[in-house]
Amino acid sequence: MWKRVLLGTGVVLAMGVAGFLTFAPAYVERGMNPVTIPAEGWPVTAEAQALHDRLVIGDWHSDALLWDRDLLDRADRGHTDVPRLLDGNMAVQVFTTVTKSPRGQNYDHNSTDTGDNITPLFIGQLRPPRSWFSLRERALVQAQALQDAADRAPDRLRVIRSRADLADHLARRQAGAQVLGAVLGSEGGHPLEGDPANLDVLYDAGFRLMGLTHFFDNELGGSLHGEGGTGAGLSDFGRQVADAMIARGMIIDVTHASPQMVRDVLAIPGARPVLSHTGITRHCPSPRNLPDDLVADIAQAGGIIGVGFWSDVVCGSTPADVAQAIAAAIEIAGEDHVSLGSDWDGSVDTPFDAAHLSALTQALLDQGMSEVQIAKVMGGNMMAYLAETLPEN
Repeated sequence: MWKRVLLGTGVVLAMGVAGFLTFAPAYVERGMNPVTIPAEGWPVTAEAQALHDRLVIGDWHSDALLWDRDLLDRADRGHTDVPRLLDGNMAVQVFTTVTKSPRGQNYDHNSTDTGDNITPLFIGQLRPPRSWFSLRERALVQAQALQDAADRAPDRLRVIRSRADLADHLARRQAGAQVLGAVLGSEGGHPLEGDPANLDVLYDAGFRLMGLTHFFDNELGGSLHGEGGTGAGLSDFGRQVADAMIARGMIIDVTHASPQMVRDVLAIPGARPVLSHTGITRHCPSPRNLPDDLVADIAQAGGIIGVGFWSDVVCGSTPADVAQAIAAAIEIAGEDHVSLGSDWDGSVDTPFDAAHLSALTQALLDQGMSEVQIAKVMGGNMMAYLAETLPEN
């Protein structure tokens, strides 16, 4: 009898653990990536929708790969997946891999050595065990998930690694193909694990963009939110990595970098960094946003500013608030250097998901922008930058 009781108890416990692992990560994602769209939706006129449907649209930042759901399936949570991105007429989406997030994460001060939020998430999602305690392997597992999805549905998703890939992809879309281009990026340079040889490993896995830091200082240098303060710039290792990235045609992302690190990157010959997901301080004085003069310097160096969608960086939760942040970015950086950097699926709130992106086109029209300006911001500037900076083949 006791054996039957123990066996029954074991079965119940196993079912409980299985249920937890099945539903808990989805519950966490749903709570951390809300959409604040009203029940009736944001109004979009026929004129705005027609313009939106003509645009070539690109976005610099989605963290959807973190959440271990099939990008090819339409999800009932989060902000992006391939069906919703195609519904929103997205041409190119940058998908970034998140590998470490400090416990108690905030915009002011985070310790490099504090507990990590991503470790329990990866274990809870039953990601491959090799990724549980290796930042490099976490990045590679997420990269492989993106490539696997593209291999299963090449008519809907394509990973872009070169200028030639981009040109071919845009030509296919111009001819009517409903396919999403994906550029792979890393949220911070810590997956290198301090070893410059790992840059080749990431490059070979398809990475073409890499942030230098995230919410903590790392081997490459100082974070905007780290312990070293605003004076902590590029380390010698960070300079070595930045030079190697430029030589390979990889895009340097200075989002989350300390002001001094941004200045150090801008001093490197040939550097054209991206500030992939941000707000504008004169519009929203958040500690998450860099000073306006640095934003202008990035643009002056030929870089691109990606304006985020979430309330912490645009000081509001409507499409109009995002449009006002974009207008402020144009005032500082010029209309040829501003683009979209949503931070979709990045543990943030947004006023719309990818399927309802036309609400932003409406808001930009309401802001008084011309169709030419809107076309640049919504994707034209991003496509021009990628065509000039990605590896040729």
